[in-house]
Amino acid sequence: MSEVVLKKCNSYQDKELDKQIDELLNELGGLSTFVKKGQKVLLKTNLLMGKKPETAVTTNPQLIAALGKKIQALGAEVIIADSPGGPFNGKLLERAYAKSGLTEIATKNNFKLNFNTKSNKVEFAEGKANKSFQLVDFINEADLIINLPKLKTHGLTMYTGAVKNLFGCIPGVIKAEYHLRMQSAYDFSRMLNDLALLVNPSLTIMDAVIGMEGEGPSNGSPKRFNYLLASKSPFYLDLAAVKLLGINPAERVPSIKAAVEDSIIEKDKLILKGDDFIPFASVDIPKIEKETNFLKKRMPDFLADILENLLRPKPVFKKDNCVGCGNCAANCPPKVITMVDNFPEVELDGCIRCFCCQELCPYDAVEIKYPLLARLFFAK
Repeated sequence: MSEVVLKKCNSYQDKELDKQIDELLNELGGLSTFVKKGQKVLLKTNLLMGKKPETAVTTNPQLIAALGKKIQALGAEVIIADSPGGPFNGKLLERAYAKSGLTEIATKNNFKLNFNTKSNKVEFAEGKANKSFQLVDFINEADLIINLPKLKTHGLTMYTGAVKNLFGCIPGVIKAEYHLRMQSAYDFSRMLNDLALLVNPSLTIMDAVIGMEGEGPSNGSPKRFNYLLASKSPFYLDLAAVKLLGINPAERVPSIKAAVEDSIIEKDKLILKGDDFIPFASVDIPKIEKETNFLKKRMPDFLADILENLLRPKPVFKKDNCVGCGNCAANCPPKVITMVDNFPEVELDGCIRCFCCQELCPYDAVEIKYPLLARLFFAK
């Protein structure tokens, strides 16, 4: 489970994808090790929102098509699914599938697009942070789950990949409840780790041909990495991806820190296979807000609260980009964003700094601003 395979892949051209996916999966025993005739195979893509493939927000449809055809050749059915941000309904799913290129490849290759938006509560007694989850039904309908994340940096957690991609197994706006209950990046990451253990995909293949750097997962810039990664473990794949990005130590990423502390992974057991592993030296990785609760151990509570408020980042709405769609207000977990004259205003006292407003804005109209004191305090 600790093996992670890396293969160079320089484009989304059919011939190269076909060859590199075969070589990638042969290192893990071949696709037939996982896929059996007659199975319903769920390809859990990253469909954060309806974005064109060139924006690098979503898993590239050509990669999904190449893998899907190999699954069909083994006699299995291909189902593509995710629960994007915002309301989880057929109309919005149809729009997201079309814009991200998934409708085209599904029609061409006879893949099935999921439109089942039902969900059920699932108990998970083994969870460290969460003992139950509201899971989408499409998870239970599959015989096999293949997780297809995109390699991206993240403005709140530095990195988002294999484990975070499984947050799409929580339906639509119900995701907001989890942000409200676990407001620190570390606690939220522990919940994500529990969810990944529950969903337990059989295989994870990461699209790192063109990923994202900067203020991901939706407002960063496309970045060419020229890799595909694969593993039976989303946790070890994330550990390898974080090291590939040059984040050192890896525990700077909250999900990795939580996975190590909860004994889900052991850093020294990571086994890298395939092509040469060369960390990137020039990736724009966001600085994240450090946990500041430690301040209360060093000064009176009222002073710690004042300083913590001075250090916290905040969402700022850009008038030039905003079209007044209200998506930020509709998807704000604590409901502290209101639309005034078709422009969002936020009540910062109630803001939990989940930055869903930025993540789900289709128009890049939300910027995360750090106060001057925070930029000085958190400087490396």
